[in-house]
Amino acid sequence: MEIYSFFLSKYYERSKLNKKCSEMEKLPCSFFKRNTLIVAQDLLGKYLVRVCNNKLIGKIVETEAYMSSNDPACHAAKKRTSRNEIMYQDAGVLYIYLIYGMYYCLNIVTEEEGKPCAVLIRALEPIEGMQQMMEYRKTQKIKNLTNGPSKLCQALNINKKYNGIDISGDNFYLTNGEVEDFEIVKASRIGIKVGTENLWRFYIKDNPFVSKT
Repeated sequence: MEIYSFFLSKYYERSKLNKKCSEMEKLPCSFFKRNTLIVAQDLLGKYLVRVCNNKLIGKIVETEAYMSSNDPACHAAKKRTSRNEIMYQDAGVLYIYLIYGMYYCLNIVTEEEGKPCAVLIRALEPIEGMQQMMEYRKTQKIKNLTNGPSKLCQALNINKKYNGIDISGDNFYLTNGEVEDFEIVKASRIGIKVGTENLWRFYIKDNPFVSKT
């Protein structure tokens, strides 16, 4: 019941906002060309827009920061490879990789070119196009739709072919979301064995779409 009452309380205010989504300005490249820890927190509450048949929109509610060679959990911690090459590009491109041989994760490259940093988009709150997301995810359970990095990639039909594209393009872009106050929780990142002492996972407190540990 919690998830449905949550959506009911949001319905009327969002119905007005969603009509304006197409008019919202895309976040500029300069937004991502900053310290990764700051970008990871500033992304909370922003809208990720994916144009795929219909417009699919999700509010970012959880992120994780990965900080170049200084971070043992970062893909680029040891050396430059064909897998992490995208991380060395300029800020604002998508870094998409496969885990467990079957699931994709969506990251956005940050900071200056040559410094491999990125922010993992870990969870979204569905805003628009929910029926299409359910079809892509093959589920009717709203609570389980986008509350994890691989789940949101399935819901938005994101795969490796979008690796390296610009986040401010026609198929993917970010905008400011609704104006709201929320508390940011800082925690250890999930699914790593090193760098666990760094509280570089950020999420919106009490949002029901934050992933579960």
